[in-house]
Amino acid sequence: MSGSFFSMGKFVLLAGVFLAVFGLLMMAAGKIFNLGRLPGDIFIQRGNFSFYFPLVSCIILSIILTVVLNIIFRK
Repeated sequence: MSGSFFSMGKFVLLAGVFLAVFGLLMMAAGKIFNLGRLPGDIFIQRGNFSFYFPLVSCIILSIILTVVLNIIFRK
């Protein structure tokens, strides 16, 4: 039973490290590549209401992640 806790703990630890590194990369990408403020991102502000949807930023991140994951998991 303790072996399964060890492997699950190792997985949770690695997932946490991965999420931390991914979060740092996202913060750096927002400042370096201006993600979130690209032409085509939708921003509507009326009175005390504001709506923001980063459409183009989502598309670019999707393309980048697709290419990177295809390179990593190619057989």
